[in-house]
Amino acid sequence: MILANLSTPLLGMVDTAVVGHLNSPVYLGAVALGSMLFTFLFWGFGFLRMVTTGLTSQANANNDASPRDVLIQSGLLALIIAAVLLLLQAPIGWLAFSIIDGSAEVLAEAQQYYAIRIWGAPATLLNYAILGWLIGLSASRSALAVVLVINISNIVFDLLLVNGLGMKADGVALASVIAEYSGLIFALFLLQKRQLVLHRIKLAEELQLMLANRHHLNLHGNFMLRTLCLIFSFAFFTNQGAQAGDATLAANMVLLNFITFMAYVLDGFANATEVMSGRAIGRHDAAMLKRSLILNGFWSLLTASLFSLVYWLFGNEIIALLTSIDSVAAMAADYRLWVVLAPWLGVWSYLFDGLFVGATLGREMRNTMLFSTFVCYLPAWYLMQGWGNHGLWAALMVLLAARGLSQSVYLPRIINRLN
Repeated sequence: MILANLSTPLLGMVDTAVVGHLNSPVYLGAVALGSMLFTFLFWGFGFLRMVTTGLTSQANANNDASPRDVLIQSGLLALIIAAVLLLLQAPIGWLAFSIIDGSAEVLAEAQQYYAIRIWGAPATLLNYAILGWLIGLSASRSALAVVLVINISNIVFDLLLVNGLGMKADGVALASVIAEYSGLIFALFLLQKRQLVLHRIKLAEELQLMLANRHHLNLHGNFMLRTLCLIFSFAFFTNQGAQAGDATLAANMVLLNFITFMAYVLDGFANATEVMSGRAIGRHDAAMLKRSLILNGFWSLLTASLFSLVYWLFGNEIIALLTSIDSVAAMAADYRLWVVLAPWLGVWSYLFDGLFVGATLGREMRNTMLFSTFVCYLPAWYLMQGWGNHGLWAALMVLLAARGLSQSVYLPRIINRLN
């Protein structure tokens, strides 16, 4: 799962490199804006993967429940959401591009990127559901294979459409759409190998069952609210950095790459925690849950410590790889201490995210995120505005710490529920 997670930011680098060597920076700006829009749009529906993982891991450990039903109902929900996105693509695009700033040329190319990429929504959301199901079954190699098919296809079609056929930002968007559907076809092939016969599914019955199972729908809603709070928190951070000036914004964006890379790695241990805790709860085995938390906690903490050490020793060298603008690099170096602290402060939130997903504690996960965002993060930023950008970074550290601490409050209750 760590390998699967790391392939995503690496793909973003390939997209950047392909258009970054064209004859105008307009295309690079358009892809940056367009991909940012879809990152927020699709990230908001990441609950499809998380909820499916938790429900599948519990069902797989409980003979009274069917993992097959979990996948079918998650897939139906993904298709419904995708249909709504396609029907509302015009107002969604209008709203997004009325908020985004950019030159007329960049916005025109970005709108073309959006008009093509939005048609990948059904495949993207279905892939979320299927990946969550595979992870819930501990089929991590199959999940990795699906992600690699998507990302390798994307790279191949990037090169073919942009470098080979002379397309611009529209070629990058089309490559992403083709890659998502390629991954979906491969994922459906894997499902067939697991004896999930798709043509025997009775859609009317499954849709009725999905609507009747309000607990699952509530889970999706609570996880979505949690994700929207997370999106808001980082959007707020970015916006405040932008208000401080272009150099501050650029420096913050460089340093956020440190946190993003760390998050993708630690998410691998969170994925393992999802499966192990879901299985323990499905079996009502408190001892198994404790062992999984200790094991994943140890490896998560060790990995986070290595990140802190590397960022401390080689942070300036990493910054130099990410930007060649001296003023931005110097400013990023001034704030480097915060990304050294981030792994230690954030590791617990990733670990407990895995626990809450595996235990399908949607309401509790929503509440801890609301508390961390609106009771801790925003007040901390308000009180530390006098520190400038250091205050903004300190507030972000408060958010990371508050998430882990507030989630830990539920730990005894979760364990006692199994005794």
